[in-house]
Order: sequence, then structure tokens, then C-alpha cells
Amino acid sequence: MKKMKIIMTGGGSAGHVTPNLALIPKLRELGYEIEYIGSEQGIERKIIEEQGIKYYSISTGKFRRYFDLKNISDPFKVIKGVFEAASIIKREKPKVVFSKGGFVSVPVVIGARLNKVPVVSHESDMTPGLANKIALPYCSKICVTFPETLKHIKSGKGIVSGTPIREELFEGSKIKALQICGFTGEKPVLLVIGGSLGSKFINDLIRNNIDELLNKYDIIHICGKNNLDTYLEDKKGYKQYEYVGEELKHFMNAADVAVSRAGANVIYELLALNKPNLLIPLSAKVSRGDQILNADSFKRSGFSKVLQEEETSDEVFLQNLDELYKEKHLYIKKMRESGIKNGTDIIIDTIEKIVKR
Repeated sequence: MKKMKIIMTGGGSAGHVTPNLALIPKLRELGYEIEYIGSEQGIERKIIEEQGIKYYSISTGKFRRYFDLKNISDPFKVIKGVFEAASIIKREKPKVVFSKGGFVSVPVVIGARLNKVPVVSHESDMTPGLANKIALPYCSKICVTFPETLKHIKSGKGIVSGTPIREELFEGSKIKALQICGFTGEKPVLLVIGGSLGSKFINDLIRNNIDELLNKYDIIHICGKNNLDTYLEDKKGYKQYEYVGEELKHFMNAADVAVSRAGANVIYELLALNKPNLLIPLSAKVSRGDQILNADSFKRSGFSKVLQEEETSDEVFLQNLDELYKEKHLYIKKMRESGIKNGTDIIIDTIEKIVKR
């Protein structure tokens, strides 16, 4: 029997790729042949090729909400990407395209429409990103993480699915994490996640207060590409990584508390694993404010403690982290009572319905 084919897309940051990893095992179980369209140099290429999935690269251009000279040239790259994606889709004949967003997804979604191939998309954040806003008219269905997002989606295309969470995250081992990091287990573990591209603000907070933090915690610091601090390499109780793959499930399992940005994927993973967390969302000065909305939602639900960059000093940070650790049982209780489910099954069911239609 010939396998059904699905083409997946999404990139620009790990947040636009890792949810796809949660879907891949289930799609393979259902007999889908999976291929991927992404950018030439994006982080998605390495992540996807490690899964043994055939990868096609296309020309991409970034959509910016601010003035940049590249805003003149990048639309031409997007147009070129549309023709490249359309050619790939015409040749490969997938039954459906699944898009996780990011600037690389726009040419793919339009290329699918040109070939009359249905598209299912997923939006992680409270409000749709620019790429998903552009792609929305070409999608058959768009799955969303937050119920509040539905008001931004017209035509009845929206489905509240939650976010897909990789099953492997539930298979992590604290003992394995301690062995990898060389920790004794005598101190609680503080996990620091700045996103796949890293957060200078969070990195500086940790490193400015490293000695005081190490008096209380062993620290696993995921600091982003090119953000390692060579002066701290031999610091006892401190392990830093640019990016982690297989080890992440062990590190997240080992965490007693976490400090993180507020991208929807990572905060839902922390919620699923019942990890008390201090969120410092990306400032609205350098973003569209989606992380602030995500963090506020989790704060209202009692899942997270939240600080805004503009209000955060070393003293305020340390005080709030201490409060989080002392009250961690209250946050764990709220998270356990949340009833939040893994969005993987709903998204897979949506894809299946589109294919059968």
C-alpha cells in the first residue's frame, strides 16, 4: 500500500520546529511519509535532518514590523521561495501540508495553495504572528494553543488544540542529568532557558549573580548559540550549553525550578512537567509582545511567577526566585490541577480529517 505523504514546514527558531517533532512519531505510526521544506541555513535544517527526514531548502525572506533596508530585497526572496516551494509540492504530491509558522512557512503555504493541497497550520502564541497572519487565508484549518486566540481568526478555521508536546520529555531522568552535568544532587537544580537563540538579558542576570545563586543551586544554563562564557567553564555547580537536544528531557526532569523566556512551547512543556518557573518575557520594545501575553495568562492561572525586563534588577530577580522556590509546592499544585492536555492528538486528528476529506 502506498504511503500518504505530508510535507511539514516551519523555521527561524526552534520554537517553530520542536512542535513538529512531537507530531512526527504519531504521523509515522499512521503510515505517513514525511518530508520537510525549510530554509537553507535555518536551525530547522539540522533538527529535521537528525530525524532522518528528507529536507528541501528554499529561498526565504524575513517579514519585519520595523524599518530595515532588507525589507526592499526580502519580498523578492519570498516570491522566489513561493515558486520553489510550489515546484517541490507539485513534484512530491503530498496529501496535506502542515505549517508551524515562521517566515519560511509563508512561501510553502502559498505554494501548497497553488497546487490545491490543503494546509493545516498551528499558532503557539496568544496572538497570531505575522507569518501566520499572511498564511491564514491559504489554510484550511489553524490550530491554536490559547482559547483567546480564536477571536483573531475568522471564517471558522480555528480549533483550540493546545500545543503538541514531545512524549520523550516525559521519559527524562534526573539521575542521568546529574551524571551528565557532574552534579552531586545535594543542591536543588535551577534550569535556565533563554530560547533557542538565547537571551542576553537572562544570561547576564544569571552570570552577574552566579556566586550567590551557586550557594543555593546547581545550575543548568541553556544560553543560546555563541553565548558561552569561557570564564565560567570550570565553575563548580554550573554547566552551560549553547543548545541541547537529547539531553533536554533529562535536564527538564531534573529541574526543581526554572527561569525562562515565555515562548508558548517552552512554558507549556514546563507546565506539562509541573516545573515551578519564573518567566521573564521578551520586552515589547523588541517584540510584538506575544510573550508578555503568554506570561500573563500563566500568571493568572497560577502556573508561573512573572517579571518584566524593565522592572527587573539583580535584587528583584534574586528575591523573586527565592519566593518561587519557597512557594514551589503551590505552583506544582496549580499545574497538576490544570487539566491541560497534550495537543498532539487533536492536531493529528485535524490533519487526518483534512486528508480524508
